[in-house]
Amino acid sequence: MTTPNFKIIQRALISVSNKTGVVDFCSKLHNIGIELLSTGGTFKLLKEQGVPVTEVSEYTSFPEIMDGRVKTLHPKIHGGILARSDKDKQIMSEHGIKKIDLVIVNLYPFEETIKKKNCSIEEAIENIDIGGPTMIRAAAKNFSEVAVVVNNRDYSNVLNEIEHNKGAISSNFRYELAAKAFEHTAAYEDAIANFFGKEVGNEEEYFPKTYNKQFIKSKDLRYGENPHQKAAFYTEKDVINVSVATSKQLQGKELSFNNIADTDAALETVKLFSAPSCVIVKHANPCGVSSSDTILQAYLNAYRTDPESAFGGIIAFNRTLNKETALEIINKQFVEVIICPDIEDGAKEVLGSKKNLRLLVCGFWDDNKPNIDLKRVNGGLLIQDQDIAMITKGDLNVVTDRIPEKNEIDDLLFSWKVAKMVKSNAIIYAKNLQTIGIGAGQMSRVNSARIAAIKAEHAKLQVLNSCMASDAFFPFRDSIDNAAKLGISAVIQPGGSIRDEEVIAAANEHGMSMVFTGMRHFRH
Repeated sequence: MTTPNFKIIQRALISVSNKTGVVDFCSKLHNIGIELLSTGGTFKLLKEQGVPVTEVSEYTSFPEIMDGRVKTLHPKIHGGILARSDKDKQIMSEHGIKKIDLVIVNLYPFEETIKKKNCSIEEAIENIDIGGPTMIRAAAKNFSEVAVVVNNRDYSNVLNEIEHNKGAISSNFRYELAAKAFEHTAAYEDAIANFFGKEVGNEEEYFPKTYNKQFIKSKDLRYGENPHQKAAFYTEKDVINVSVATSKQLQGKELSFNNIADTDAALETVKLFSAPSCVIVKHANPCGVSSSDTILQAYLNAYRTDPESAFGGIIAFNRTLNKETALEIINKQFVEVIICPDIEDGAKEVLGSKKNLRLLVCGFWDDNKPNIDLKRVNGGLLIQDQDIAMITKGDLNVVTDRIPEKNEIDDLLFSWKVAKMVKSNAIIYAKNLQTIGIGAGQMSRVNSARIAAIKAEHAKLQVLNSCMASDAFFPFRDSIDNAAKLGISAVIQPGGSIRDEEVIAAANEHGMSMVFTGMRHFRH
């Protein structure tokens, strides 16, 4: 839209479910000299507030009927919206149709309705808007003649546009509004399709027949995983959990594709812990995790796990970041991103000396609400529940002769949380609520165990009397035998192998304790 043309706004149609700001908006439209048409509840509100307005039923000479189901579905309304200045003047004159230049409509709250507990299908159906989407689509289709507004956040922009252009709206702005309108109706239809696609009333149908979800572009990225790939970051319309998508960047370079992915992995990991904790992530895998009495000690412990991998990593905290910890970070390592719930002014000042360091504040969180996990494959989409399941001390099933001691139980539960967030096959060595070695993403579980041991040796960390976590069962006893040579004292794993008895026997031979969780945590 390089050469804008302008359309004078003479007549506006208003029909809104969400009436926030509509009285002030319409009052200003009237003061500009724009004639107002309106329906039902909107008409009543404007009339009560002294805004001159004509009711649609008066204009069409046809009453609202069927409990308001039919009120704007009339040729004088849609003819006025869809009319073309160069083609339809005669037919409009013949039928007494007046041109409508501005349509302000938002829709019945269908999504809010179906979120209510025990929402019936009858209640859902009554909140499916018919006239609203029809008017929106008609106005958006005819954007060359008509401006359409679906969001009250655009009211001030529309007024500014009209005032700036002496009563008119430019074609560029009309096009922008039309795009928003089609996005709005698409999201509305998506919600309805998902609701009905679940075969309401059939409890066995968990996912809808088609999956419809709208994501909104947050920003274009410099490139994707590699410089030759184009990329953008999209967010959900209504994000329900604290996340990288809802965080605020306080300083630093723009986030890259890989920064966003790794920051998500770090934040979602640290959210699993209640004590002051730190997670350092590199290439989507935690390379150091610790819980302690303070975030400073948690950071120091997490860093010690694998200082080499921590270089250029992402750091996440679950507490307010303080100056002391910020100083330790910039003195010890190069870091790409830090994300935390909040930050002290002193820490901001310290990190401000590293202009390129990306600093994000995400706010504090309660328990995560269930979400849907999506994974794109060529030609399709894998959908599952987000893996938010977690076990507690009471869920542990001790399967060996030796029962784990209290400190071992604490370390077993800690290492199990870390294993959940490490790419499979995952092996975690942990001691005193600190990761000692992490083996990730190997085709063989025994090789993941070897890598964890190498990491511990390289970092000069003592594996003796550590605990070991495995995200899935051990298919053979070899990993247990190797762990015993390193001095591992306790093991946590799901169990469920046909060779469980052989694995348990190995643990008993070495005087190790072993607990089964009955829950697997693959992460691909």
